Amino acid sequence: MKQQSPSYSITLRLRYPNQVGRLGQVISAISGADGFLGAVNVISADRKTIVRDITFQGRDAEHGQQVVQAVAALGDVVILDVSDRTFAMHVGGKIETCPKLPITGLDDLSMIYTPGVARVCRKIEQEPDASFTYTLRANTVAVVTDGSAVLGLGNIGPRAAMPVMEGKAVLFKVFGGVDAFPICLDTQDPDRIVEAVKLLAPTFGGINLEDISSPRCVEIENRLIEALDIPVFHDDQHGTAVVVLAALTNALKVVEKEVGNIRVAINGAGAAGAAIARLLQLVGVERIVVCDRSGIIHQGRDGNMNVVKQWLAENTNGERLQGNLSDAVAGADVFVGVSSADVLTVDDVRRMAPGAIVFAMANPDPEIDPDAAAAHVRVVATGRSDYPNQINNVLCFPGLFRGVLDVRARRITDQMKIAAARAIAEVIPDGELTPEYIIPSVFDQRVAPAVAQAVAAAAEVNGVGRS
Repeated sequence: MKQQSPSYSITLRLRYPNQVGRLGQVISAISGADGFLGAVNVISADRKTIVRDITFQGRDAEHGQQVVQAVAALGDVVILDVSDRTFAMHVGGKIETCPKLPITGLDDLSMIYTPGVARVCRKIEQEPDASFTYTLRANTVAVVTDGSAVLGLGNIGPRAAMPVMEGKAVLFKVFGGVDAFPICLDTQDPDRIVEAVKLLAPTFGGINLEDISSPRCVEIENRLIEALDIPVFHDDQHGTAVVVLAALTNALKVVEKEVGNIRVAINGAGAAGAAIARLLQLVGVERIVVCDRSGIIHQGRDGNMNVVKQWLAENTNGERLQGNLSDAVAGADVFVGVSSADVLTVDDVRRMAPGAIVFAMANPDPEIDPDAAAAHVRVVATGRSDYPNQINNVLCFPGLFRGVLDVRARRITDQMKIAAARAIAEVIPDGELTPEYIIPSVFDQRVAPAVAQAVAAAAEVNGVGRS
């Protein structure tokens, strides 16, 4: 059964007789319908009646309505309003544009705008890189999508993708101090997406590609990296890979295994699975097997292949294994899931190597129930916030872009990604590592500055910084 979630948080405004015990009846109705009680606030009261806002969490939208109906069934209780708090947070959007400078008179206006602004324009015309000094480029990232692969929602299009992109922009600002703006493109043609981003690039200091379906996202990213002199980063690929590497680095310390001696089974052969495989190879993991819905990917496989899977066939599975996910997991030290719910069984994890590690990251429902897996392996991580060890990209992208913007980097190298992963892992001292604590919290304020510093340093070493 699903757990109650803040995503389905509802506030009821109720009016009922101001009598002893009536609040208890309301709370009992909510609890009896399996709602998770939250805040209880008095709005107004007199001798006869009282008006309260009562908040609860449900499991999903349907369950939330069942709780509301349970309260409505109480005698003398009038429901004045039902507010879905998630929808309420999105009313009018989640970001806005604010001026950094006041305009208090004609002197300010003449410098901020005409005629004084012309001098700055001429400066940038003569020295294009001065745009990083005298415009918002220095601290602004475009969050670009076509809406073709949004969260667990799939191809919902650019308009429906906007709330997610706005949310991403909020995370950039809150965690990294980076200004970001959503760009939702009404095309899924790779050529048009590449051209649109190229035309927009003079406005931004970096491009974060988001929720673009595989394998198109790989082509789009590669073409933009070659075409632009600002960093381009597809977070669904590389942000995921960076945080997986960080978590694995610490998990291996917990289970006392070396990166060069492990075998890793990855389920999910999209862009994220391929990026994880590639980054793990770069740090010394030699034995990697990747599966998709058709089973183990290997050289010579004909069905259900594309350019990403062809790369995986040519660069992983040196043991030439064939079969299904159960065959891939048998004897493996690590399972990494970037796929779908309930594809991994308890019998599968029982057959893993001693001291096994399971990263079941499918959202909202992981590849295996984390509690069931924890009974048979040493370390379990998920993509969820209600279990230990949440592998969340917000640990990477705000600090990473903070670092590349600080040095005005032209691109993001593999060494910068590895530096980001190491910085995330090193936030937790070795003496504090436990099976339930291998990755910092997304609210750990040490993370973004550590990542930014490490990425900026690696950019300078790689010679891709401008500063």
